[in-house]
Amino acid sequence: MTDAYGNDAATSTGTIADTTNNAASGAPQRAESTERLARPLIKLAKACGLATSFIDQLGTYTEISDAALVAVLKALDVDASSDEAIVRSMTQLEVENSKRLLPSTIVATTGKPTGITLNCSSDADITASIELEDGTAFGHFALLPNLNSGKPDLTIAPDLPMGYHTLTVTVDGREGKAAIIAAPARIPMPEAVAEHQRWGWMTQMYSVRSRESWGIGDYGDLKRLLADAAEKSKADFMLINPIHAGAPIPPLEPSPYLPESRRFLNVTYIRPQDIPEYATLPADVRAQVDALHDSVAARNDESTPMDINAAWEAKRPALRLIFEAGRNNKRELEFEHFKTTAGPDLDSFATWCLCFEVWGAPWGENRWFFEKTIDDPAVRQLVEEHHDLFEFNRWLQWIAAEQVNAAQQEALDHGMTLGLMQDMAVGVHGLGADAWANPERFASGGVTVGCPPDFYNQQGQDWGQPPFNPRYLEATGYQVYREMVHSMYEHAGAVRIDHVLGLFRLWWIPQGLGARNGAYVTYNHEAMLGVLAIEATRAGGMVVGEDLGTVPDYVRRILADHGVLGTDVEWFNRVDDSPNAGDPYRAPKDYRKQALASVTTHDLPPTAGYLNFAHVKLREELHLLSEPVEAFAASAMAERTAMMNRLVENGYISQTVADDVEGHVQEIVEAMHAMLTDTPSLLLQAALVDGVGECRSQNQPGTSREYSNWRVPLADSSGHVVHTDEVFDLPRVQSLAAVMRREKR
Repeated sequence: MTDAYGNDAATSTGTIADTTNNAASGAPQRAESTERLARPLIKLAKACGLATSFIDQLGTYTEISDAALVAVLKALDVDASSDEAIVRSMTQLEVENSKRLLPSTIVATTGKPTGITLNCSSDADITASIELEDGTAFGHFALLPNLNSGKPDLTIAPDLPMGYHTLTVTVDGREGKAAIIAAPARIPMPEAVAEHQRWGWMTQMYSVRSRESWGIGDYGDLKRLLADAAEKSKADFMLINPIHAGAPIPPLEPSPYLPESRRFLNVTYIRPQDIPEYATLPADVRAQVDALHDSVAARNDESTPMDINAAWEAKRPALRLIFEAGRNNKRELEFEHFKTTAGPDLDSFATWCLCFEVWGAPWGENRWFFEKTIDDPAVRQLVEEHHDLFEFNRWLQWIAAEQVNAAQQEALDHGMTLGLMQDMAVGVHGLGADAWANPERFASGGVTVGCPPDFYNQQGQDWGQPPFNPRYLEATGYQVYREMVHSMYEHAGAVRIDHVLGLFRLWWIPQGLGARNGAYVTYNHEAMLGVLAIEATRAGGMVVGEDLGTVPDYVRRILADHGVLGTDVEWFNRVDDSPNAGDPYRAPKDYRKQALASVTTHDLPPTAGYLNFAHVKLREELHLLSEPVEAFAASAMAERTAMMNRLVENGYISQTVADDVEGHVQEIVEAMHAMLTDTPSLLLQAALVDGVGECRSQNQPGTSREYSNWRVPLADSSGHVVHTDEVFDLPRVQSLAAVMRREKR
C-alpha cells in the first residue's frame, strides 16, 4: 500500500518508541513515563502485543489513546472496558499462560539446536514426541532439568529437517501440542542470481492485450509476454500485479490490491481459447464462445480506460459453455486431484462465490454476509440447489491455476532465471470470501488496517482490510499463512510482499475512531519469515519485501539476515534517506546489494510522464493538493533537478541534456536505467511502461472513482495501443533492454 509518492504509507510513520524515559534529561520525550507504564491498561495492552506509543515520521513521540487501546483489545477478544475488566483480563491471561505447557508455535532454525522450556516441574512424569511433516517420527531430542528455573528444557537436535512438524508433550497425563516451523536461517540465493546481477520487467498484466484478449490482458497474454521478454530481451523475471481472487460477477473491484481472497486466483484473467476443451467443442457451441469474444474484441484496440465489467460479462458465459461441455476421463481425474489438493478452503471460496451470485453482492441491502455463516442450513441448501454453479467456481480456479502454471513454465522454458514474480497484497476485502468463511482468522469488531498520519495524509489512511488475528495465527501454527504462501510459489519463481513491515506490525483502526486513532499490533515475524523461507527454498525462489518509506533499521537488518531483498527506487533514494524534494540523490554505488532496484513504482506516472510533471497536473486536476499548485510544482521541479544533477555527476547524461529534459525524455529514461546497472543490487527492474514510452499513471493514490485506477491499457508515447505481440519488437523497448543488459552505454 503506497502513498502519492510511492512511499510505503504505513511504514512512513517511524518506529515504535523505545522504553527509555528521557524526560529527566530535559530532552524531548521519546518514551513512556514510569507512571504511564505502571497503568494496568498499558500493562495489559503490552501483554497482548500492542505498542502503546511510537515515534512518528517527524520524529515526534506519540502515545496511543486509551480509547484506541480498549477498542483494539476488544478486537482481540480482550475486555478492557473498565478497571475491573482490565484486572479480570490480566488475571485470565496470566492463568492461561500458567496452564500452557509450551508455546502453540515454535520456530526452529535448521542446522541449530532448538531449546524449549516446558511450563511444568522437572520432576513431573514427562513424555515427548515429534511427528514430522511426512508423518514419520523424529526422536533426536533430549529432556533435561533446568537448575535455574526448576523447569525442564527440551532440546531438539540440529538435524531436524526443514518443514512443518508437530511436537506433543504429555505431563502427568496432561497433553500439549505445538506446531514447529523448522526453517533455514536464510533463504538460499539461487545459483543463477549468485553468479551475477539479474534483471526483469514490471507490468500490470491486465493492461497488455492481444487480438485474442477479451478487452483486458489475460493469462494467455502473460504467457506470451514472458516468452518474448525472455527470448527477445533476455530478461530473467517479470513482476506483475497481484492476481489474487476477486468477485465472481460484476461489480468487480478494479484494484488488485483489494482482493476477495489471497488464497486463490483471479479467474477474470482466464483465456477461454487456451482451455484444452475449447478445441474439442461442438461447432455450434464453439461458435457461441467465439461470438462472445467478438462482442468485446474491438476493445483490445482502444486506448481509453478498460471496462473490466463488460469484459467479464462476455467471458463468464463463454467459460460456462466450456465447463458444461465436459471433460474426458483424464482431465476429469486431474480436476478431482486439484479439488482434493486445494482442500476445504476451495469449497469455502466456491460457496462464497455462489452466495454472491445468487443472493447478490454482500453490501448495501444484501445482508447475507452478516446474517448467514458458511455452516448455516440455508447456505448448505443453496449449495445443494445450485451444485453446478458451485462446481463451476471450483473449475474456474483449476483452469486459472493451469494457465498461470503454463505461463511460468513458458518463462522457464525460454530461459528466464526466475520467471514470474507474484505480488502479495497486504490483506483482503472486509466482505470477501476469506473474511466470511473463516472470520476467526481475523480481528473482530470491524477493525481495519491502515496507517497513522504522515507527511502525505494528515488524517492517516484506512485501507478497509481486516487484519489477521495474531493470536489465531499462533494457535494454529500459521496454517492459513503457510497455505497462502505455498499457493503463490506453486506458479512463481519469486514473491514480492507489499508492505513487508506488516510481518512485524500493523496499524489497527477501530471502527468509528478514524485512522488517526489506531494502535500498532505486533506479529511474530520470525514465524512468517520462517514460512517464507521454507516455501521459497522448496521452490528455489526468492522473496522481495517492499520496504519503502521510513522503515526501522532493525526490520531491514532482520529481513536481510533472512535473505529477503528490500526495494530501492531511484526517485526516493536520497542521501541519508531524506524525505525532502530537491535534496541530493544517492550515488549508485551506495545502493543496497540485498535489494530489487528500480527507477519507479506502479503508484507513480511512468518515468516519461514523471519527468514532464504528469503527477502535478493530475493531482491539480483531481483537486488532491493540500497546498498551492505552485508549491507542489516547485518541489517537483527541485526533485527533477536533483535527479538530473546526479545523472550529470555520474556521467550518464551531459549538462546540455539536463537543461532540456523535454527534448531528451527517452535518453534520460535510459540514463536512469543505466544508473541502475551500476548499483550492486542483486535484482534490477525496468517498467514496461517506460519501455514503450507511456505517460499515463496506472494508479493515482488517494482516489477511487475520480481516476481510472488499474484500468489504463498499455499505449506508447503517442497514445497508440501496444499489443502483446508487438511489445518486445518495438525499437524503444529493445533499446531499454539493451541498457539493462549493459550493451548500450
